[in-house]
Amino acid sequence: MDKLKLEILGLSSSQSQSGSFALVLGEVGGNRRLPIIIGMFEAQAIAIEIEKIVPNRPMTHDLFKSFAHNFNFTIKEIIISDLKEGVFFGKIVCSDGFREVEIDARPSDAIAIGLRFGVEIFTYEAILAEAGIVLGEEDEEEADESPKAKTSAAKGTPKGFMDKLKDFSMDKLQELLTEMLGKEDYEKAAKIRDEMNKRN
Repeated sequence: MDKLKLEILGLSSSQSQSGSFALVLGEVGGNRRLPIIIGMFEAQAIAIEIEKIVPNRPMTHDLFKSFAHNFNFTIKEIIISDLKEGVFFGKIVCSDGFREVEIDARPSDAIAIGLRFGVEIFTYEAILAEAGIVLGEEDEEEADESPKAKTSAAKGTPKGFMDKLKDFSMDKLQELLTEMLGKEDYEKAAKIRDEMNKRN
């Protein structure tokens, strides 16, 4: 089966399921989108990697990366491999240089790990044909935003928080950033970091 390459377009709170998030993948070179509902933990793991935030302690997916590196395993690609009764299945394609192994995983975990290894995400035509959404022209313009911009906008940090940040000195922002990382509040940490980057 031919594989189709996907890219992450956005991550936002799910309208349909409380406490869940919608991860939107887009067909590279096409106009189909593949939304996948994922849990809060996996959404956070994906968001902090997109935002390049380094947590105080390694998260589970970071631990997987360290483990793989120390035992000379590499990740070659991530595949959204199947769709059964509305549930997506994924595979992590690994290699130790001699043999290649496919490990079953939830797509959210597979993507969080794939991001840490900088590998590509794929799916099959049958899955996109069944679960993909074809966007019209207006929707495509909106979807052209970078994943970083859409992820930041979708995280739900109160607007007032951003307004207050503009009034703080760089020292105060650094202090706040350290505090938020200590609390593992990565959404606010990303907002603070963005404000600091604007000033540099």
